[in-house]
Amino acid sequence: MQKKWIWLLGLLVLFTPELAFAAETEASLAAQLGWMTLIPPALAIVLAFITKNVVVSLFIGVYAGTIIVSMAGGENILLALVSGFTGFVQLALNSLADPWNAGIILQVLTIGGLIGLITKMGGARAVAESLTKYAKGPVSTQVITWVMGLLVFFDDYANSLIVGPIMRPVSDKMRISRERLAFVVDATAAPVAGIALVSTWVGYEIGLINDAYASIGQDVNAYGVFLDTIPYRFYNILMLFFVLVTSVSLREFGTMYHAQIRSRDEGKVIADDSQPMVDNDADEEPHAEGTIWNALVPIGALIVFSLSGFYTNGRDALLGSGDARLVGLVENAPFSFETIREAFGASDASIVLFQAALVASLIALVMGVAQKIFTVADGIDYWINGMKSLLITGAILLLAWSLSGVMTQLGTADYMVSLLSGSMPPLLLPTVIFLFGAVISFATGTSYGTMGILMPLAIPLAAALEPGNAEFVVMSAGAVLTGAIFGDHSSPISDTTILSSMGAGSNHIDHVRTQLPYAIAVASVSIVFGYIPSALGLNVWISLLVGLLAIVALVWILGKKVDPTEKIKQL
Repeated sequence: MQKKWIWLLGLLVLFTPELAFAAETEASLAAQLGWMTLIPPALAIVLAFITKNVVVSLFIGVYAGTIIVSMAGGENILLALVSGFTGFVQLALNSLADPWNAGIILQVLTIGGLIGLITKMGGARAVAESLTKYAKGPVSTQVITWVMGLLVFFDDYANSLIVGPIMRPVSDKMRISRERLAFVVDATAAPVAGIALVSTWVGYEIGLINDAYASIGQDVNAYGVFLDTIPYRFYNILMLFFVLVTSVSLREFGTMYHAQIRSRDEGKVIADDSQPMVDNDADEEPHAEGTIWNALVPIGALIVFSLSGFYTNGRDALLGSGDARLVGLVENAPFSFETIREAFGASDASIVLFQAALVASLIALVMGVAQKIFTVADGIDYWINGMKSLLITGAILLLAWSLSGVMTQLGTADYMVSLLSGSMPPLLLPTVIFLFGAVISFATGTSYGTMGILMPLAIPLAAALEPGNAEFVVMSAGAVLTGAIFGDHSSPISDTTILSSMGAGSNHIDHVRTQLPYAIAVASVSIVFGYIPSALGLNVWISLLVGLLAIVALVWILGKKVDPTEKIKQL
């Protein structure tokens, strides 16, 4: 099988010059290359599923992209192989040099160190034992995980990195597969942050809405439009409801059903041939019994300093923006809801979360030393060992960002958007926008990039197809925002999906493989019972209610009940 893929890659590389670069043209690279701009993400995604080695798959995808870029510049195959490798190195360096990306890497590693300290202090075990009093079965365990995901609404990264590690020991005890835990964590990360009234997403989404309306000469209350789009975020809302329904009913289907059966019958929360994202060596026995406060205080500090950091960092950004309205807002009403919302949206979440994780780590270190659980030197060693367990996560994120970089060079997203050209029946526009958002975000692994590409197209197009129909424009804007969430939630190269696998301790490809059927099922319900009826004129709240009922019917028709604790009860 692997030889066939090597031959296929070789043929693509060898024949690309004649197919794509025979004639010089002033057209954009996306127009020049056409479908070949899809080769890097397609290779990465397909190979990841076949080989189950996401690092190798991402490397091949990035390297294939840099080779194509080199050949587009007129180089022959031999020179392209060399310059393609140097291009890969440059992409990796540029990705790591980006302040946002560097902040995410530091945040991930630091939270890994924090988890290592909490584990050594017995905090993780104490939390697990405490939650066991309430999480007495698989239903309550998953519902508690779902509720925690809703509570950590302010940022999808923080959600994935906090909820997974806390619930993992309890979930394992209930024989809930790591794939299922990763799904619950992932489904309450981006889908929640994307519609939260205050989050690290809001500012970006509002900015896109405001600019798109400005392009058609309309001055609107962008936040008001954002609120109006929430009922049209069918995928976000229905996915959250889907998680709750499947958790309460214990009904599963597709590949998730088989994962749950394996965990129930064999007691294996991870498949034998799968490598979890988190090194099992990090889950060493604690040095002390510890109390629940050994976990709650550091994690509480992480949350408190994150929230305060979002405000202070964003406030400084607003004061330095030069926007008189925003500066006046901060100075005259520093703690109003509007100020807090604007500050959260303007903050640099990656830096804030790194700073908060570092402070929380210092607090955990002081607590451990004060309780004589370990010395300062030993505590630092435990912190570094905790970081080591997440090095693979950092490597995958770096490669995913490099893949995004080479796709930007190739114009992959531009090519995909160009397929939207031509006449479009108004009835189908919201559905088509949602589908393109889903496909682009899945292929590129970025929701922000997808929103930035489609929003400037969707709002003018909707306004042109349905003049005077403000609700139709809002519906189309909602389709952009929720379609972009699909890829952020389900793509194997999405950073949120990667972090959810890490937080839950699941194998990354196993997480994607079991989650994807659920994501596609909910997306289908969103179209059939959401966007199409709403575009026909059905009230959005009725469409949403019908969609919720359709989710219940879907779970009961396709799903089969799997009680993970059934074997435990028989022992």
